[in-house]
Amino acid sequence: MNTEISMMILIEVKEGRRGEQINSYKKLLPLVLAEEGCLQYDLKAVDGNSNEFILIERWASKEALLAHDNSPYMIEADKNNVSFRAKPAQVLKLLDI
Repeated sequence: MNTEISMMILIEVKEGRRGEQINSYKKLLPLVLAEEGCLQYDLKAVDGNSNEFILIERWASKEALLAHDNSPYMIEADKNNVSFRAKPAQVLKLLDI
Protein backbone atom coordinates (compact mmCIF):
# COMPACT_ATOMS: atom_id res chain seq x y z
CA MET A 1 0.00 0.00 0.00
CA ASN A 2 1.39 3.37 -1.05
CA THR A 3 1.27 5.87 1.80
CA GLU A 4 2.67 8.73 -0.28
CA ILE A 5 0.62 11.94 -0.21
CA SER A 6 0.45 14.28 -3.20
CA MET A 7 -1.15 17.70 -3.06
CA MET A 8 -1.64 20.80 -5.14
CA ILE A 9 -2.22 24.01 -3.27
CA LEU A 10 -3.91 26.82 -5.20
CA ILE A 11 -2.66 30.21 -4.02
CA GLU A 12 -3.94 33.65 -4.97
CA VAL A 13 -2.13 36.76 -3.77
CA LYS A 14 -3.36 40.34 -3.50
CA GLU A 15 -2.61 42.66 -6.41
CA GLY A 16 1.01 43.83 -6.26
CA ARG A 17 2.02 41.26 -3.61
CA ARG A 18 3.44 38.54 -5.91
CA GLY A 19 7.00 39.09 -4.70
CA GLU A 20 6.05 38.40 -1.10
CA GLN A 21 4.74 34.94 -2.02
CA ILE A 22 7.89 34.15 -3.98
CA ASN A 23 10.17 35.39 -1.18
CA SER A 24 8.25 33.40 1.44
CA TYR A 25 8.60 30.24 -0.66
CA LYS A 26 12.33 30.79 -1.24
CA LYS A 27 12.87 31.26 2.50
CA LEU A 28 10.98 28.05 3.36
CA LEU A 29 12.33 25.89 0.52
CA PRO A 30 15.62 24.70 2.08
CA LEU A 31 13.92 24.06 5.44
CA VAL A 32 11.09 22.04 3.89
CA LEU A 33 13.34 20.04 1.56
CA ALA A 34 15.45 19.06 4.58
CA GLU A 35 12.43 17.59 6.35
CA GLU A 36 12.26 13.83 6.65
CA GLY A 37 9.66 12.56 4.23
CA CYS A 38 9.58 15.57 1.89
CA LEU A 39 9.63 14.25 -1.69
CA GLN A 40 8.67 17.45 -3.54
CA TYR A 41 7.97 21.10 -2.74
CA ASP A 42 7.68 23.20 -5.91
CA LEU A 43 6.04 26.58 -6.42
CA LYS A 44 4.82 27.30 -9.95
CA ALA A 45 3.35 30.50 -11.37
CA VAL A 46 0.08 30.25 -13.28
CA ASP A 47 0.56 31.34 -16.89
CA GLY A 48 -1.60 34.33 -17.69
CA ASN A 49 -2.33 35.37 -14.08
CA SER A 50 0.50 37.00 -12.13
CA ASN A 51 -1.46 36.70 -8.85
CA GLU A 52 -1.91 32.90 -8.92
CA PHE A 53 0.46 30.12 -7.97
CA ILE A 54 0.36 26.35 -7.58
CA LEU A 55 2.39 24.69 -4.84
CA ILE A 56 3.05 21.02 -5.57
CA GLU A 57 3.86 18.90 -2.53
CA ARG A 58 4.64 15.21 -2.15
CA TRP A 59 5.19 13.55 1.21
CA ALA A 60 6.27 10.02 2.08
CA SER A 61 3.52 9.61 4.68
CA LYS A 62 0.74 11.29 6.65
CA GLU A 63 3.14 11.49 9.59
CA ALA A 64 5.71 13.42 7.52
CA LEU A 65 3.03 15.86 6.35
CA LEU A 66 1.74 16.33 9.90
CA ALA A 67 5.26 17.04 11.17
CA HIS A 68 5.69 19.57 8.34
CA ASP A 69 2.40 21.31 9.11
CA ASN A 70 3.35 21.57 12.79
CA SER A 71 6.90 22.82 12.30
CA PRO A 72 7.53 26.23 13.90
CA TYR A 73 8.52 27.85 10.59
CA MET A 74 5.36 26.65 8.82
CA ILE A 75 3.15 27.87 11.67
CA GLU A 76 4.87 31.27 11.41
CA ALA A 77 4.58 31.30 7.59
CA ASP A 78 0.87 30.51 7.80
CA LYS A 79 0.37 33.48 10.13
CA ASN A 80 2.31 35.77 7.78
CA ASN A 81 0.65 34.54 4.56
CA VAL A 82 -2.64 36.24 5.39
CA SER A 83 -0.97 39.63 4.92
CA PHE A 84 -0.37 39.10 1.19
CA ARG A 85 -2.80 36.38 0.12
CA ALA A 86 -6.13 37.34 -1.41
CA LYS A 87 -7.90 34.39 0.23
CA PRO A 88 -7.07 31.14 2.02
CA ALA A 89 -5.16 28.64 -0.10
CA GLN A 90 -7.19 25.78 -1.57
CA VAL A 91 -5.63 22.40 -0.86
CA LEU A 92 -6.32 19.58 -3.31
CA LYS A 93 -5.24 16.14 -2.10
CA LEU A 94 -4.52 13.92 -5.07
CA LEU A 95 -5.14 10.20 -5.47
CA ASP A 96 -3.29 7.77 -7.71
CA ILE A 97 -5.43 6.12 -10.37
